[in-house]
Amino acid sequence: MAKESMKAREVKRAKLVAKYAEKRAALKKIINNPNTDPVEAFEAAQKLQAIPRNANPIRLHNRCKITGRPKGYIRMFGISRIQFREMASAGLIPGVKKASW
Repeated sequence: MAKESMKAREVKRAKLVAKYAEKRAALKKIINNPNTDPVEAFEAAQKLQAIPRNANPIRLHNRCKITGRPKGYIRMFGISRIQFREMASAGLIPGVKKASW
């Protein structure tokens, strides 16, 4: 199990990303537009730097919904490989069964 503080930190980051998503997109659009005045683009870059670092979606990390494990994450199910195996063996995931040949 991951520490509760690590899980809470990821939740906090996700909220920040959602809060600043529109503002970041608008500023990035101004900066990346080739027709934008250089002074205006510079000001937009300054504003973008003023936004908290944790508002950047790159800083988010997928974690298992059950244990909080950061590695071995399976996106389709939202859980780690270990939990996936346990749940699949127990028959808790519909449509998934152990392969045998």
